[in-house]
Amino acid sequence: MSSPPGGKKKIVLRIGGSVLGSPPQAKLLKGYAEVISEAKALGHSIGVVVGGGPVSRAYIATAKELGLPREAQDMIAIDASRLNAKLVAMKIGVKRVSTTIQGMMLELEKNGIGVMGGLRPGITTDTVAVILGDAWHSDILVKASDQDGVYTADPRIDKEAKLLHSLSYQELVKILGGAQHRPGIHSIVDPVAVKFIAKHKLTLVVTNGFLPSNVRKALLGERTGTLVS
Repeated sequence: MSSPPGGKKKIVLRIGGSVLGSPPQAKLLKGYAEVISEAKALGHSIGVVVGGGPVSRAYIATAKELGLPREAQDMIAIDASRLNAKLVAMKIGVKRVSTTIQGMMLELEKNGIGVMGGLRPGITTDTVAVILGDAWHSDILVKASDQDGVYTADPRIDKEAKLLHSLSYQELVKILGGAQHRPGIHSIVDPVAVKFIAKHKLTLVVTNGFLPSNVRKALLGERTGTLVS
């Protein structure tokens, strides 16, 4: 699912809500807007999927405390992710936030750019991004994360964890594919998405999203973070 070096690409960019912050940081959003505009100017098509991050998790915690079921917890998180997506869309000149994969693909075919947040209960925006990547036959999926890439273990817990610069699909599943979905799950790439990536052989780059320049490198084919292929 790759294109020739220098060729026009179909890019799915997944921006983690944890990267954007709560409230989202204007300077970071401006950096992403520049990178996205550059990619568009080079002739690439780009589908942006934005997460809810800490805002989503705060609403989920309240919904849980209120005794609301998991589906309701997921729904409130989806609304939060779409609010973040709306902010990104407004900055890059996209008029609407897509709420379905079909709608997103129509936007991409028409304008070469589209933005969406969450899709439905039971999946995270990581999984939304890989569903879009598969349906759209994307060349690359870039995950702008709050970590430098995929590690041998969670570096927030294990200080001996090592950054892995490249992984096979089988290795990715072994490291990250074990958990089950729950509202507000916070993983470098969520386990449902990991299994989908491996099944459909999607090319993935996970990089530190606090530096939009890392996303630029990924789009140019330069080494950054972790490459899964």
